[in-house]
Amino acid sequence: MSVSSKASKESKQANSQEKGLSEVERAAIKDRAAELKSEARRSKSANKAAADERDVLAKISNMAQPDRAIAERLHTIVTETAPELAPKLWYGQPAYARSGKVVCFFRSGQGDKQRYSTFGFTPEAKLDEEHGLWATSFALAELTDKAEATIKKLLRAALG
Repeated sequence: MSVSSKASKESKQANSQEKGLSEVERAAIKDRAAELKSEARRSKSANKAAADERDVLAKISNMAQPDRAIAERLHTIVTETAPELAPKLWYGQPAYARSGKVVCFFRSGQGDKQRYSTFGFTPEAKLDEEHGLWATSFALAELTDKAEATIKKLLRAALG
């Protein structure tokens, strides 16, 4: 290989790395891979649900405030309002699934270096509205009474 073609190839690799995944995105992918391995091991275990919930609570307890307080309260809201949803980690963040498929999730803004966190829904949630437009995620900076009431209403709608 000539010197100029080698330099060109190295330049292209450097440019593609600059445009590639961020450190946070790479960490999320690694977290998801670890979660999938853990799920595969746990699928044979009778205590899978308890272990998944322990993982979620451990993740929440490691969050910095105010995200920890928000995530703790959200966990309570989801488990009380939608007990059929099972806690599990999803891309390293707390999520809640039905039949193994994530319906809703919390994403820490601090972990993503954002000014707010996110509470969102996946396509598994039945939030479709007649006019063809509906929100699937919500910025969450604090959990007011009004925000809690909205989340409860959305959870009930998401479960159909």
